[in-house]
Amino acid sequence: QVQLVESGGGLVQPGGSLRLSCAASGFTFSSAAMSWYRQGPGKQRELVARITTRGITNYADSVKGRFSISRDNAKNTVWLQMNTMKPEDTAVYYCNAITSYGAYWGQGTQVTVSS
Repeated sequence: QVQLVESGGGLVQPGGSLRLSCAASGFTFSSAAMSWYRQGPGKQRELVARITTRGITNYADSVKGRFSISRDNAKNTVWLQMNTMKPEDTAVYYCNAITSYGAYWGQGTQVTVSS
């Protein structure tokens, strides 16, 4: 049974930082491309960052230079480090795995950027 469990969301002031974690189980983590998506109020879900099995990363233009995605295959975990956060980063953030069996999603974690 595939499970993706996000944690680390919360309320942060503009300019602050948060680190999201996604703990994965039920599949071969090292063989999966991992991504973070987000869905803001009244918006469509969008890709924030992706890391391939080889560690190649790509980011949405809106977060380049501020967010960083990383993974540890030994810990079956992917992280999203978010710095210099802005109110427009407010969203539910979802972990996504692309495996040989298909795509899977976590339940999401709320991130709110507000003073």
